[in-house]
Amino acid sequence: MSETRAPEVDPKLLEILVCPVTRTTLRYDRERQELISDKARLAFPIRDGIPIMLAEEARSLDDEQA
Repeated sequence: MSETRAPEVDPKLLEILVCPVTRTTLRYDRERQELISDKARLAFPIRDGIPIMLAEEARSLDDEQA
């Protein structure tokens, strides 16, 4: 049985992306396939290897997830 893996995000892209709300650096959560903005307390989804950098698409982080 083969294991389905999420597409990898280009490391160079991760270096240049910033939070669209706060303009601060992002943290990559490989397991959840999200880019985390600690300052904005938002998690931006990565779909098919493409970061979705829209505040409307981000999920809010509660105290335990931040």
